[in-house]
Amino acid sequence: MNRKKKLSGKSLILFRAAVIVVLYALIACVVEFKLLNRMMLSLVIPVGINIILAVSLNITVGFLGELSLGHAGFMALGAYTSALITLNVTGLPKLLTFILSMLLGGIVAAFFGILIGMPVLRLRGDYLAIVTLGFGEIIRGVINVLPITGQAMGISRIPKYSTYTIVFIVAVITILISMNLLKSRHGRAICAIRDNYIAAEAMGVPITRYKIMAFSIAAFFAGIAGALYAHNVTFIKPTDFDYNKSIDILVYVVLGGMGSIKGSVIAAVVLTLLPNFLRSADDLRMVLYALALIVIMIVNAGGYKDRFLEKYREKKIRRKAEKEAQ
Repeated sequence: MNRKKKLSGKSLILFRAAVIVVLYALIACVVEFKLLNRMMLSLVIPVGINIILAVSLNITVGFLGELSLGHAGFMALGAYTSALITLNVTGLPKLLTFILSMLLGGIVAAFFGILIGMPVLRLRGDYLAIVTLGFGEIIRGVINVLPITGQAMGISRIPKYSTYTIVFIVAVITILISMNLLKSRHGRAICAIRDNYIAAEAMGVPITRYKIMAFSIAAFFAGIAGALYAHNVTFIKPTDFDYNKSIDILVYVVLGGMGSIKGSVIAAVVLTLLPNFLRSADDLRMVLYALALIVIMIVNAGGYKDRFLEKYREKKIRRKAEKEAQ
């Protein structure tokens, strides 16, 4: 029995590795041979960045069950830190400089995540959402007045280091770490806090420690995404990271299904591409986009997706039982 489990575990790892390689090969073919128009090709990197943002926020909102509206603030910290490092550090290879700046951007964001999380995560529900929104705006406000960040004018001439390969690798790492976290002892403790706060505390789960852990991990990956964003657009300003950006990221998580990593990935891809597919509708574009969001939300809330998956699993189990019977 254990041998079968080991074999199935190895085969699952190999299958996932094969899927990752095939997916990267498809993206590489599309980009290198320019199989899509220029507008669609320009969205390949933003799609990857939004996947990182959605999956990282899902750690706080989906796994931990706490509503955070300050994710764009952590993204801003990563973006500005990385941009300032690459503009001022010389003498190192470009790729090494970018990787170091990206990691430092994530570390700075994680540090502020811990700093903010210590007092804030004692709150719950609407209070937590409002306070995180306030902290996100404070971060943006501070960036708006600091001379080193270019104040309201922002920072320009940032080197364009973000490539689809780097973004793809970081997105895959983010997804794998999130999946492993969910299956780990720490992940189960975080989910226990979400499911029943009082019961988890009664069983001896250190609530504050696990909350800060989840919040800092989410902030770290938001900082990484901010660094990738800065080195893709090559020009950043404080208004790029306002509360509307935090709400956009939250929409990816909610529409994909809170706690579902696959759902966050799919929602990030669909909602990044959808506005561009609707460009031909001109003035009706935003109306159609809003209607699409409403329809997706109704489908998710109605549980149609879960019912479909349940029926699919039942058919799979039935076929397996029939094969074993034969």
